[in-house]
Amino acid sequence: MLDRSESALGVVLRSRFYRSAFLALLIAGIGMSAATPQLTLFLVRELGTPLPVAGLYSVTNLAAPLAGFLVGRWSDRSRDRLLWFRICSVVGGVGWLAMAAADVVWLPFVISALALSIAGGSMATLFAACRDELSRHPTRAENRIVATIRMAFTAGWILGPVVGSWFGGQFGLRALLVGTAVCVFAQMIPLGRQRVERYVAPPTAEPAEHSGRRRIDHMMPLLAFTAVCVLAMTGDTIKFGYLPIYMADQLHVSDTIRGAVIGIQPLLELALLPVVALLADRFGGIRAMTVGAVLGLSGNLAYALSTSVAGLFVGQALNAGLWACVGGLGVTIAQRLYPEGAGTASGVFLGAIPLGSAIGGVIGGLGVAAIGLPHVFFIPSCLTAVAIVGFVILGVREKA
Repeated sequence: MLDRSESALGVVLRSRFYRSAFLALLIAGIGMSAATPQLTLFLVRELGTPLPVAGLYSVTNLAAPLAGFLVGRWSDRSRDRLLWFRICSVVGGVGWLAMAAADVVWLPFVISALALSIAGGSMATLFAACRDELSRHPTRAENRIVATIRMAFTAGWILGPVVGSWFGGQFGLRALLVGTAVCVFAQMIPLGRQRVERYVAPPTAEPAEHSGRRRIDHMMPLLAFTAVCVLAMTGDTIKFGYLPIYMADQLHVSDTIRGAVIGIQPLLELALLPVVALLADRFGGIRAMTVGAVLGLSGNLAYALSTSVAGLFVGQALNAGLWACVGGLGVTIAQRLYPEGAGTASGVFLGAIPLGSAIGGVIGGLGVAAIGLPHVFFIPSCLTAVAIVGFVILGVREKA
């Protein structure tokens, strides 16, 4: 099989599990992206939360890495990889229902930190199950297969905000959160009663590791890669928080143009996912991630130096390359760096994405107060430059 040139789309279409995973991620992506942009509005309008307090909601993302690690470890000890996918889906659905029923300010913060952080593990366990299937049926197209499945989630994030804005306007924000709960539950439907047995590698001559210290040492490449990715991702929160304000207050562009600028990135990311996966299959994942980080650095510089909407479109296009690499390759690279536990690797990496969001929110708030718009984007530019150095070092160590 390793000697055959395969179509990733053909592999996905022939596999019942891959098809089901694609549909599950599409449903989850629509539900999550429908509600996420409306949460601040929900806190302010429905619960009377002061705007500065509502802005602290992103801090609850700090619980995601710990939840991702724990869910990943539990997944790595379960025979059926999809067991924890279903548990996380149920916890997430209940959490969104509780969010819709919340009547005090502090309750959404607690729900997000506890229930929704655990719910995020559903995607990690699903990708761990993909790794189990790829380990049982190796192929040269594995990066393209994972990217094809990941495209469903990206497509959901393109459709979801549109659906969410309409649905929330027609039926109210609480009804929208109930709809998200339904989607989180419904992501289990395509998988039905399928089971994916956890892959156990054939025994080797090497002694089994029992020391906790050795286990941590084995995790260091994964943790280093995740930390470098967090540095590269911090600019995204700053962009979503402050780029619309910059366009409205300083560039004085219309609502339609602002929407086009923000919406162009996920569309380009979707188109670039199979491209970056093909490059990774040919030249290696770390090399592709390095190129993605260079694109991200260029995109942040475009934001910081732009005095017109054209420059912001360029920045969005460049950042689409970074996020295509992060979304399409990140989990696969993480799993390779920690082959002892695909669930742990997936949970740690995917849990770091909301961590990057929380860090970016803090940096953005302090940066705007200190140096203003659009110069605040020089800060994520510097962090992404450090990430490029980190990827280069990881690439060198991988070859050694």
